[in-house]
Amino acid sequence: MKVQTQRETTEILEGLTSYWSDRSHSYCAQNIQEMNNWKRDAWRNLILSHAPSGERLRVLDVGTGPGFFAMNLALAGHEVTAIDVTEHMLYHARENAEAYGAEVTFIHQRGEFLPFEDESFDLIVSRNVTWNLEYPELALRQWERVLAPGGRMVYFDANWYLYLFDDELRSRITRHKAAFAAAHPEHRSTGDLDPDRVRDLEEIAYSLPLSRQKRPEWDRRVLSSIGMKLVRVIDNVGPFVQDETERLRDSVTPVFMVCAEKEVV
Repeated sequence: MKVQTQRETTEILEGLTSYWSDRSHSYCAQNIQEMNNWKRDAWRNLILSHAPSGERLRVLDVGTGPGFFAMNLALAGHEVTAIDVTEHMLYHARENAEAYGAEVTFIHQRGEFLPFEDESFDLIVSRNVTWNLEYPELALRQWERVLAPGGRMVYFDANWYLYLFDDELRSRITRHKAAFAAAHPEHRSTGDLDPDRVRDLEEIAYSLPLSRQKRPEWDRRVLSSIGMKLVRVIDNVGPFVQDETERLRDSVTPVFMVCAEKEVV
């Protein structure tokens, strides 16, 4: 396995931060739509149905982006801390939380290196974050460390860039994207972002370890190796939280959910 040099690590982090800064406005608009339609309750119910019991959980939202999970769970009565590595995302998250009256503590922080004490949280959530991480196994170990016994992590992701290392999958995705674009020309997953910026992210993805891993198989292996109890894996959460068009868009690379629990010793 290739070990990243300090320069490569810095370039990857800067590239990711730059990309998500550019995406922050369109991603924020997407989150606001979700806060104002049926998806707000759908996501909340899906998460809390897999969370540990408790009226007021201590929640950590890793890679909060514009704050959708953080606001949603805070408004459900939970104590939420949210982190993100991108300042532009946190700017939108703070504005959104204020607008919705959600009390959230926002911190500028990477997902792999957590500044919190052991057993600080009952629930950790994230969406479309783990694939971005340079050190994903370290991240899961850190998440396990800050969970209280009986605490759970519930996170969502997909094999967004596995096609870079799988020619058959690349061919399927290319055909699917063309068919989807023809049927839904109004739908652009990256908003108004310049296509060159999308290609920049693809270049960065070549260096990210989870791009080449088939998931959630990788997640099962790693969570088991760090002593987490696997509670449930949903290979496709589309029927729970996506409309028909979104399910079609992601049908080749569906969003999955992993729920794992820190066992009580």
